Amino acid sequence: MNLVKSILTISLFLWSLTFSFAQSKPLKVGVIGLTHTHVHWIFGSEKRGEIEIVGIVETNKDLAQRYSEQHGFSMDMVFDDMDEFIKKKKPEAVTAFGTIYEHLEVVETCAPKGIHVMVEKPLAVSLEHAKKMEALAKKHQIHLLTNYETTWYPTNHKAYELVNENGVIGEIRKIVVRDGHRGPKKIGINSEFLDWLTDPTENGGGAVVDFGCYGANLLTWLMDGERPSKVTAITTQLQAENNPKVDDESIILLEYKNAVAIIQGSWNWPIGRKDMEIYGLTGAVYSDNRHELRVRSAEGYDGFAEEKYQLEERNAPFDDPFAYFTAVIRGNIQPQPNDLSSLENNMIVMEILDAAIRSANSGQVIKLN
Repeated sequence: MNLVKSILTISLFLWSLTFSFAQSKPLKVGVIGLTHTHVHWIFGSEKRGEIEIVGIVETNKDLAQRYSEQHGFSMDMVFDDMDEFIKKKKPEAVTAFGTIYEHLEVVETCAPKGIHVMVEKPLAVSLEHAKKMEALAKKHQIHLLTNYETTWYPTNHKAYELVNENGVIGEIRKIVVRDGHRGPKKIGINSEFLDWLTDPTENGGGAVVDFGCYGANLLTWLMDGERPSKVTAITTQLQAENNPKVDDESIILLEYKNAVAIIQGSWNWPIGRKDMEIYGLTGAVYSDNRHELRVRSAEGYDGFAEEKYQLEERNAPFDDPFAYFTAVIRGNIQPQPNDLSSLENNMIVMEILDAAIRSANSGQVIKLN
């Protein structure tokens, strides 16, 4: 009997060592596409140690060569198609940094093989594509996450804590989210990114998609997954010479049960911005940028007391998308349906964007079920 117990103890010990080793190994990740310049993020993040980039899929070899020289990876890592890459490198997960239109193909290829996927925002080029991606992810039980820069802003998480957990401004009544810059051409993005970012098929739209998605994502999170009942939007071109095929200015109005919201996604801001204002019954929270946040408590008619915060980066793995992706796949984090990166949140984002585009095209208010 003692021998059996000893064998069981040793077996459990060896299993725990194996499990711990597997948990500590970097996640084997593939990079699908290099035409989205946010891809520089993952090459920088690899140095942290949570992930190992085992291969890249990119048909534009001139672009791959430029990135190879910048980031120091071998061109031997670059493949022409996903199937060849997956067969040879056996990744545990992939990140999509091509056109938004290509996100569906990435999931169609990877989900049946049990390979987890993180796409750069937004989830899909259309609601139709998003529904197909959702069905594949659920059928094959993979994680399908969406990455936004603003997900990792400590100010946004502090705002959520102050408003939704501590109730410092009372119930939410209005939220305003503003995102954007001077426009893709004016800020000088490379031609490979510019070509598809300003294409209505490959990007799904212009500023309404590129920057409207940030607001839809944050609103869905702050409103605890509540869908807006009505969506009204206008889109227009203020730089037709630079963006002849797509909108560059968008305003989306959303009506909730007990609140309203405004999303201003624009390629016409003179100064780049990603900020948010949350108004409650007794005050307001201003998430001014990644690190600076203000809370105003109402006093009298137009007076207020203000508290300012200067926030540090969040603790790992909540400070980096690829560290977070690794923790989710390893089971160290259990994502909640309303989380900023979650599939559930981002399906609502796609519903909002779809309704906004339909509203702008028709001039009508769109009602959501």
